[in-house]
Amino acid sequence: MATRHCLALDLHDDPETIAAYRRWHAPGGPPAAVTESIRRAGILDMQIWLTGPRLFMIMETGPDFSPEAKAAADAADADVQAWEALMGKFQKALPWAAPGEKWTPAEQIFSLAEQP
Repeated sequence: MATRHCLALDLHDDPETIAAYRRWHAPGGPPAAVTESIRRAGILDMQIWLTGPRLFMIMETGPDFSPEAKAAADAADADVQAWEALMGKFQKALPWAAPGEKWTPAEQIFSLAEQP
């Protein structure tokens, strides 16, 4: 069974920055090494949604996914580090993010499936 992770992050609130970020995330935009590292980590699906300058990432992960293992693999991968440095120019942490936190986890507070 897959596990869903929902995270949020802001972009710098500038139309040119947001347009460039969109272009980098269009099909074929991210380097193949980056998308391969995502899949290798056990991430089954990943979507990024945008409203204004706010991003929402929805990830579906398999049972073997480990955020710690993904972070360690990313830290050792020069291609992923180059991508993260490039994307860091567009992104800014949410005001309530923990120090050093980039994507901030969201808390699920409603599920239709749990409603009578």
